[in-house]
Amino acid sequence: MATLQFTFTDPTSFFGIRSSSPSSSRTRSLIVKAASSPSPDFSRTRRRFIAETAAISVSLPHFAPAKAEEPLSEWERVYLPIDPGVVLLDIAFVPDDPNHGFLLGTRQTILETKDGGNTWAPRSIPSAEDEDFNYRFNSISFKGKEGWIVGKPAILLYTADAGESWERIPLSAELPGDMVYIKATGEKSAEMVTDEGAIYVTANRGYNWRAAVQETVSATLNRTVSSGISGASYYTGTFNTVNRSPDGRYVAVSSRGNFYLTWEPGQPFWQPHNRAVARRIQNMGWRADGGLWLLVRGGGLYLSKGTGLTEEFEEVPVQSRGFGILDVGYRSSDEAWAAGGSGILLRTTNGGKSWIRDKAADNIAANLYSVKFIDDKKGFVLGNDGVLLRYLG
Repeated sequence: MATLQFTFTDPTSFFGIRSSSPSSSRTRSLIVKAASSPSPDFSRTRRRFIAETAAISVSLPHFAPAKAEEPLSEWERVYLPIDPGVVLLDIAFVPDDPNHGFLLGTRQTILETKDGGNTWAPRSIPSAEDEDFNYRFNSISFKGKEGWIVGKPAILLYTADAGESWERIPLSAELPGDMVYIKATGEKSAEMVTDEGAIYVTANRGYNWRAAVQETVSATLNRTVSSGISGASYYTGTFNTVNRSPDGRYVAVSSRGNFYLTWEPGQPFWQPHNRAVARRIQNMGWRADGGLWLLVRGGGLYLSKGTGLTEEFEEVPVQSRGFGILDVGYRSSDEAWAAGGSGILLRTTNGGKSWIRDKAADNIAANLYSVKFIDDKKGFVLGNDGVLLRYLG
């Protein structure tokens, strides 16, 4: 007959928890006899063993399992069927079919969704694949069923059937700069911007374009440099960023971030402005109330005073952890989201007066470049390495 001896110290010590009282340490031995064949004594001993071990389990203090602190987030990551190195640049949906949308990026990336952005599939456009170019598709816009796409090297695509088919529109070889933005404005009409500040409008599907600005930005700076625009002499001839307001106004940041420029419909040229902060400007855009937001390199965020165009800005404290904030997108007049380097996500619910950090993207090893809200229920954050975040609400 074999004998198995189980020795238990105090139950709390058995589970790795030491009692604060030395006298609480007790030793308990349970002896179970094992025979080669079952016997009534063995059965009773076995039942006694089970009963006593159960009693020990019941007598143990209850400890709730430790839970990792999971941040409450209103975003989820959408995994895409693309190469990791792709940088996502723009997104748009068909107004007549809110579930139907397109996502653009580098390396000739065009993705299509028909379920509101939950899933995406590569979209092939034969007219954009005829040449040995690796296009960077910069911007997309829809008005009704009509849509436009622009990219670099110079390419312009147009659809009249909500993206079911795309037609390539020829462009002049003398187009100044690279096309960085396009806005569908009406039937067969669009507004296009290049990184050299040229603004063109069309009303016949892009076959003819009319210049809305009468002189180049370089010519404007040469004419106004004596007016005291700091950094104008270092202008390299291109914009770093350009953003359009819903009413057609533009704000652009110079390539070095030394100053910024604005333009309104009807003006013959861009108006340069001195930056109101010491650090160089990273990006600028329009708030929901018509004022401006301004981001500086190193993570600072500023808001213009009032709702009109002004050169006076106030800094707003943000928890950027030293990483740069790259874009701001407004969901409503009060709520906005900011995104930036190393997965930074910030949220305001009071129009930008204060911001709190959403930790959901802290573990995403990517820079978040753009915040796009299609409406108050549908929004996306675009980043490098094919990172796409979808707003859950």
